[in-house]
Amino acid sequence: MESASIITVAKMLEALPEPMQNQVVDHLREYIAEMQDDAQWDISFKETHQQLATFARKAKQEIKSGKAKPMDYSKL
Repeated sequence: MESASIITVAKMLEALPEPMQNQVVDHLREYIAEMQDDAQWDISFKETHQQLATFARKAKQEIKSGKAKPMDYSKL
């Protein structure tokens, strides 16, 4: 079942010359892929938010107590 939005976009595309249609479809593919990627990041963040907050608190405590050392980037 097509939504009204999909029908509208299809009609808009049909009104364009084929090379422009192809261009629009390419842009839509990229845009949709970015939106899917963003949605996946949101899901991943929600699932790990509590762990990240715990690690951040632990890091702050270690810095405050002098247990943390500055990172030596030359050892990476």
